[in-house]
Amino acid sequence: MAEHEHVRVAVIGSGFGGLGAAVRLRREGITDFVVLERADSVGGTWRDNSYPGCACDVPSHLYSFSFAPNPDWPRTFSGQEHIRAYLEHVADTFGLRPHIRLDSEVRMMRWDGEQLRWNIETSNGNLSADVVVSATGPLSDPKIPDIKGLGSFPGKVFHSARWDHDYDLRGKRVAMIGTGASAIQIVPSIQPEVGRLTLFQRTPAWVMPRMDRAISELERSLHRALPFTTQLRRGLLWGIRELQVQAFTKRPNELGFVEKLAKRNMYRAVKDPALRAKLTPDYRIGCKRILLSSEYYPALTRPNVDVVASGLSEVRGSTLVASDGTEAEADAIIFGTGFHVTDMPIAERVVGAEGRTLAETWKGGMQALRGASAAGFPNWMTIIGPNTGLGNSSMILMIESQLNYMADYLRQLDVLGGRAALDARPAAVSLWNNRVQARMKRTVWNTGGCTSWYLDAAGRNTTIWPGTTSEFRRATRRVDLAEYEVLRAPAARPAGEPQLEVGA
Repeated sequence: MAEHEHVRVAVIGSGFGGLGAAVRLRREGITDFVVLERADSVGGTWRDNSYPGCACDVPSHLYSFSFAPNPDWPRTFSGQEHIRAYLEHVADTFGLRPHIRLDSEVRMMRWDGEQLRWNIETSNGNLSADVVVSATGPLSDPKIPDIKGLGSFPGKVFHSARWDHDYDLRGKRVAMIGTGASAIQIVPSIQPEVGRLTLFQRTPAWVMPRMDRAISELERSLHRALPFTTQLRRGLLWGIRELQVQAFTKRPNELGFVEKLAKRNMYRAVKDPALRAKLTPDYRIGCKRILLSSEYYPALTRPNVDVVASGLSEVRGSTLVASDGTEAEADAIIFGTGFHVTDMPIAERVVGAEGRTLAETWKGGMQALRGASAAGFPNWMTIIGPNTGLGNSSMILMIESQLNYMADYLRQLDVLGGRAALDARPAAVSLWNNRVQARMKRTVWNTGGCTSWYLDAAGRNTTIWPGTTSEFRRATRRVDLAEYEVLRAPAARPAGEPQLEVGA
C-alpha cells in the first residue's frame, strides 16, 4: 500500500457486504476505492467457516446477488465451498481484484475534522479515505465463553469458525458446545467418525427438515438458456418469505402450527421419550433462529452420542462438567457458541468526531440511522448494521438495500460539492431507533420467551429488522438530507461563515 495513499472510499471486509459495495461503486462510476481485507483471500464468513457440513440455510437462488445470478448452483441449499466459489467469481467477473488489499487488517480509523477524512491504520500500511463503508459483518469474530479451567484442558480446543483441519477427530472423545446453526451441521458430519460425541446443550433448538436436493442438469440448462427462469425462481422464494413475516412480527401465536411440524420432525427420528424431553424447546418457535436439518436428530440417537441438557460450566483437566453436574471425558472441545454480534470488535477501532470510539458510543446499545449511519461518525456507513438482520429470509436482500442507500449517500456528497461530509443527526438516529424498537415489542424475537444472540447484554433487540425486506428497501431508497448535518472543511468556508446545517 502506497505511503499516504488517499482514496475516495475505503470498504472494510470482502464478504457479501464488502464485495457487493465494491460492485456497486464500480457501477456508479466510482473507481477510486479500496477493499481492505484482513485475511489472505476474499469470502468473509464463507471463507472462515469451513467446518464439516457447513452450508447455507437460505435457498441458493435467493442467497446470491440479484445483479449476479448463478444458473449453476448445484443444490437447492448450497454448501460453503460453492458459496465461497461464487464470491470469488463475483470478484473476478466485476473486476474487483485490483481494488482488494489482502492481509490488511484495520487496526484503527480516526475521523479528521479538519480535513474531513478518515485516517486508517492497517497491518499493511496507512491510508486515508473520504468515506468508509464498514462491511465486517456480525458473524466474523468468534465468541468463546469464559469457562472456568478451560486453559488447563490438555486436549484440542477450537471454535467452529476456526476449524483445525489438521486435527484428526477419528476415534476421539469430542465435546460439542452449543446447539446453534453451526452445531447442528457439525454433529451429523463428525458423528460417524468420532469415538464418542458429547453435546452440551444449554437451550434446545427448534429444527425443521432441510428440503435439500441436487439441482438437475436440466434445470441448470434451462436457467442458462432462459435467464428469466432464474429470476422467477428467486422471486418465488422471496415472495413466500415475505408472506411469512407477519407471523414473526405481528402474530407470533400463529407459529403454533409450525411448532407442531417441528415436533413431528423430531418424533419421526427420536423414539426415546427422555431424549425427546431434552430436545423439546420451552419457547415459541422463531424466538431463536429456526434451524434446518434432516440429519441432526438421527445423529443424536446413535450409540456413540450423549446429549447433556445443560451448558458447560467447568473444565477439570480432561473432565468437562456441566451446570447440572454431569461429567464427560473429552480429547477435544469444539465451540459452536456464535459470534460477537452486539459487541462487534471493529467498533473499538473506529474513533469518531468527538474522540470517542464507536464501542463507547454504542455502550447503551447499537443504533444507526436506517441501519447505516451512527451519529458522530461522519462519512462512515455500515453494511448489516443495527436492526438489519433477518429471522426468515436472505441477508443479501438487506445488503442490496443498504447498497442503494450507500450509492445515494455518495451522490448527495457529489451534489453538495467541494469537501463535504454528512453526519447523522442524533435526533434522527433516536427517532429511527425508537420506531424500530416500538415495532419490535410484539415480535416473536421479543415475546417468544427465549434468550438469543439477537439481544444485547441489556436485553434489547438491536439485531433484527421487524418488518419485510420490501419495507426496508423503501426506507433506504434515498438519503434524506434533513436527517444529516452537512459538514464543510474549514478551508472551504469563508472566515466567519457558520457551518451549514441542512434541515435545522
